[in-house]
Amino acid sequence: MEEILNKARIVASKVVVEAGNIAKERFDKFTNLEEKDDYGDLITEVDLLAEELILNELTSVFPQHKIHSEEAGDNGIESDWLWQVDPLDGTNNFAIGLPVFSSSITLLYKHEPVLGVIYEPLVNRLFISSLNDGAYCNDVQLKIKKKDYPKKFTIAWIQGHRVQNEEKAVKLRQYIDVNCKRMMRLWAPTLQWCMLAKGDIDGIILYNSEGDDLYSGVLMVKEAGGIVIDFQGNDFTGMSNEPYLIACHPDNKDYFLNMVSEGLSHTKTLIDIV
Repeated sequence: MEEILNKARIVASKVVVEAGNIAKERFDKFTNLEEKDDYGDLITEVDLLAEELILNELTSVFPQHKIHSEEAGDNGIESDWLWQVDPLDGTNNFAIGLPVFSSSITLLYKHEPVLGVIYEPLVNRLFISSLNDGAYCNDVQLKIKKKDYPKKFTIAWIQGHRVQNEEKAVKLRQYIDVNCKRMMRLWAPTLQWCMLAKGDIDGIILYNSEGDDLYSGVLMVKEAGGIVIDFQGNDFTGMSNEPYLIACHPDNKDYFLNMVSEGLSHTKTLIDIV
């Protein structure tokens, strides 16, 4: 396993930068934009070009591994090893000229993430996390940070396209917005996970947003010393088709659980009890 992981880290780190550079070179210059579905998700030729580059490399080096990619889907191979590829996380941002996007590659073994590689091309940030080996940005180790003043928290919100207008989601989203310093919605989830791992923000609330960009971020935060739990407070492990998650510093677990519980019930304001 160690040999595979070492090779995987080298290959994924190289190809994710190459894919990110495709997006960087074509930022504000792409020519083709299409809607993928009725929920507002988009696709450009950059998604496809970056994806093709990544898939060709992974297939060449790891021909027996299963691969699932954002646009191409499943390669049909059964294996304990699963690669998940999001060639352009933040396509909606990319499409409107907002410079907030990344490329993400995850390797899972028996449904558990063991390697996460995320590249933010416009600022040349390469994030790498490996199971039990820490999380790094450009070779500098990441460590999640704790703040002692919850009212000054910056909290990231991640939500699936299909549940944008679900009543409980709207309630919780509004509640967080008025009970923290800032609620952040980047529409580029991997970068929010990286910001938490770096200590730039204080927590993440994820409402039913499963995809090929999820597990690289989960591993990044865990390896930086954070926790990832469900809305009931259970440690999040394995994979889920409909995840509802909290990520934060371990010492802030109870605060975030209370915030989510109160937000979903909307019976009182958290400001009054902290």
